[in-house]
Amino acid sequence: MAGEGLRFAVLGPVRAWRDGDEIDLGTPLQRSILAMLLLREGRAITPTEMIDAVWGEEAPPRALGALRTYVSRLRTVLEPDRSPRSRPELLTSVGKGYALRTASLDLTLFERGVQEAETLRKKGSAGAAAESLRAALALWEGEPLAGAVGPYAEHQRDRLVERRITTVELLMDLDLELGRHAAVVSELIALTADHPLRERLRAQLMLAYYRCGRQGDALAVFTDTRHALVEELGVEPGPELTVLHHKILAADPSLMAAPITDTVADGPASTADATESADEHELPRPAQLPAAVNDFTGRRPLVARLRTLLSAQASAEGVPVAAICGIGGVGKTTLAVHVAHACDDLFPDGQLYVDLRGVTDEAIAPESALGAFLRALGIPPDVIPEGLPERAALYRSLLADRRILVLLDNARDSRQVSHLLPGSPGCAAIVTSRGKLADLPSAKLIDLDVMEPDEALSLFTAVAGPDRVAAERGAAMDVVAACGFLPLAVRIVAARLAARPSWTVASLVPRLADEQRRLDELRVGDLAVEATFALGYGQLDAAQARAFRLLSLPNGPDISIGAAAAVLSSPTLETEDLLESLVDASLLEAPAPGRYRFHDLLKLFARRILDKTERPQARTLALRRLLGFYLACAQSAHRLAYEGSMIPDNLVVVGSGRTFASADDAVAWLVAEGDALFAVIGQAAESCRTAEQLLPAADLLVAMEPLLESGTHAREFDLATRAVLATARTIDDPAGELRARYVLGRVLFGANRLTESEQQFRLVLDLSTARGERVVMGEVLNALAVVTGRQRRHHEALGWFDSATAFYRDNGVAAGEALVLSYSARDHLGLGKPDDAIAAAEKGLAIFTELGSGAGTARARYHLGIVLSRVGRLNEAVHHHAECLAFFRSSKQRVWEQRVCARLAETFIAAERFSDAVRHAEQALAVSREIGHPYGEGLSLAVLGKALHGMGNAARSVDCLRQALDIFTRLGAPEAGDLGAFLSGVVSVES
Repeated sequence: MAGEGLRFAVLGPVRAWRDGDEIDLGTPLQRSILAMLLLREGRAITPTEMIDAVWGEEAPPRALGALRTYVSRLRTVLEPDRSPRSRPELLTSVGKGYALRTASLDLTLFERGVQEAETLRKKGSAGAAAESLRAALALWEGEPLAGAVGPYAEHQRDRLVERRITTVELLMDLDLELGRHAAVVSELIALTADHPLRERLRAQLMLAYYRCGRQGDALAVFTDTRHALVEELGVEPGPELTVLHHKILAADPSLMAAPITDTVADGPASTADATESADEHELPRPAQLPAAVNDFTGRRPLVARLRTLLSAQASAEGVPVAAICGIGGVGKTTLAVHVAHACDDLFPDGQLYVDLRGVTDEAIAPESALGAFLRALGIPPDVIPEGLPERAALYRSLLADRRILVLLDNARDSRQVSHLLPGSPGCAAIVTSRGKLADLPSAKLIDLDVMEPDEALSLFTAVAGPDRVAAERGAAMDVVAACGFLPLAVRIVAARLAARPSWTVASLVPRLADEQRRLDELRVGDLAVEATFALGYGQLDAAQARAFRLLSLPNGPDISIGAAAAVLSSPTLETEDLLESLVDASLLEAPAPGRYRFHDLLKLFARRILDKTERPQARTLALRRLLGFYLACAQSAHRLAYEGSMIPDNLVVVGSGRTFASADDAVAWLVAEGDALFAVIGQAAESCRTAEQLLPAADLLVAMEPLLESGTHAREFDLATRAVLATARTIDDPAGELRARYVLGRVLFGANRLTESEQQFRLVLDLSTARGERVVMGEVLNALAVVTGRQRRHHEALGWFDSATAFYRDNGVAAGEALVLSYSARDHLGLGKPDDAIAAAEKGLAIFTELGSGAGTARARYHLGIVLSRVGRLNEAVHHHAECLAFFRSSKQRVWEQRVCARLAETFIAAERFSDAVRHAEQALAVSREIGHPYGEGLSLAVLGKALHGMGNAARSVDCLRQALDIFTRLGAPEAGDLGAFLSGVVSVES
């Protein structure tokens, strides 16, 4: 056969020999491909896998061709006598991939030796096992896969290094068992120097030192190890090292165990003695799990994931530990018990269970839990040791070589459970806790969330009965949504329904809709959501409890660290620590870095506690601090987004907020915080009773003006503005009224409700003039000019622009004057004065450019582009619109993005570049529909219809034009007349 006499090595440099002579394997890339094929042990690999493995993300453009070249070269090297026309016998093609068929690999011999050693050890032949391991380790010749490159080689190199050190640790265990402690000290010193954080090696060195009579050196190893772990990883030594340390301090006689001698595995007397001994000392099989619920629902992927985790009992990683955390009522215990029962076949030696009662004032001490476990394992009470380390050591000794699952329910923290975890492979543990247990060594943390809507509905159905739910599925979904999809709440309300045949599912909806009474509805028998939450709340210290209460006050969906610091009136770092501690206690969620939120029901609970414990004045001040923080931030955002605007300097800001590096950052903050900002404005409008209290909310609305350009919150602006306006009129607050009316005018203008918008702006002008207020004077004059210009009242518009220019000049606001010039260009054009239009637009652009205003420059380019397009200077128009489109997209100003795309489409139509026009028109249409902008949708459809008409797509063109006409007609837009005439012409031509 072609493979006879071939031998390969990967436990060192990647090498190969034929009949004892080394083969030149070529370049590092060629060796890497061979190494991958060897490690796949004859299994096929696709070219894509090989390219990813060897080159990763840096694959060259022609990687596939290069790969085939390397494979061809390898085939020649491995089978030099093969005819070019004959098929390869070693490196073969399998489907679209490759496989290497070979018999002799050093890694295979190594694994065979380790397996043989493990078999010998189980038979009691420790000496022979040690010799087998030494022979296996002798196959290593340095760093594995040396000379191979690429992501796959790096990953496999790490794996093989870990495999070798694990084998070395096993050999050290055998040598210690055989009484060779003096001989292994020097070897262990070298090993721990190379691997200072390997606790198992450190423990072996401590034991070897101790058995050599060097107790001081053994204790010094522990001190050095602890220092290294704390410095490098921020963790304390694990249970194995800690228990050994205690035993050395106590001079425990068990540490000086006599060396074992090899036994003859197949001797009949030995077998009889072992059987007799096992019968004499057989331990009971504990079965302490609580009964599983028979209507367990959902969580299937998680159940499968947990079973996989717990089934890895013999892993070199150690004992599998699943730490399930989450808020009260999320179903941690139910899930853990269900999984434990489902894994019964994996743990034939039994299950241990304890409720640690960590969320009560009567938490179970670890010593008590260990005492109960030891009794369950058959240890008489009178011989159970007193101390915690001694009990833990005995407990782990009893679990060694057994397969037992330990369920530690309702743990308070890692300290309560660390001594209760098994210490030997074969066992596993599940821990449930409201805390995150992030410091529990080797635990796989599982943050249990509420159910998915369908899962919650299935649970509700299982408890309430399928017939009743099937008839009212929509109402049932409303019910489980009101429960926040929290399993305990769903189970309670379903049980109440099941116990009341006269109730309907729909009758529960109004009961749960009332937030003041919702928690009262969520109780049945001994089950109550509020009581479950109260247990967690009761574990908080005073600062945590205050934060938990006050942070429920804002109506926003979540809150940032800075905003929370304002609510609590505490430093940012201290606030972050508080919030993170509440996350660790599962009383807050952290959906994104730096942001926090309540579960809906927890927020209701926190507000109930807030109402009982905090004075109304404290709540009012907290909300006022939050409003002040948001206003200060929004002021900074407005100043950057609208350089030169007078608005920020005329806002009444009390307090401090964050600053921003750029206009893009400022607008991004407004977009991210939009829901929270509108929520606090709504709360202020509802609760304020004086003009002084309302003014920050009204100022915040004005400061949020750049958010209007994003187009993402038009409805929220409308609702919030009308709420502030209603309150301002109720309490007779003209300052709040003029601010609210100004923003309302902007909202109405964005919806193309031009008449209503103009009415609001005129009222704002009257109020500002009467009160001598300048906060939005320049903006409202400019807005009146734009809204009248949109209605094609161009002479009137230019008059308003003149008034705005005079105001900005009197106040030395060059940016305002530039804005007026840019906007006025279209009215000059409307009056048939293209030269004046171009001059005004170019002057506005020049001023903004000189000021360095990114937003102003983009707007000026937009207007100049329109004018240039209308006068036929199409290439220049495209240039300006492309420049401003890049700015608006980067700053997420979606309304402006839609406008520019539509104008670009118009220019391309004029240039008869219809395919480009269609592309930009479709982009404009997509944006307008995404942000819910009817006028923008009509404009986009109109220009798309015209572009399609130019391409000869008559049917789709007419459809788009008709949709646009319907929108313009509904909005009362002046464009309706022009478009109607164009559509009539198109239809008549087609007919």
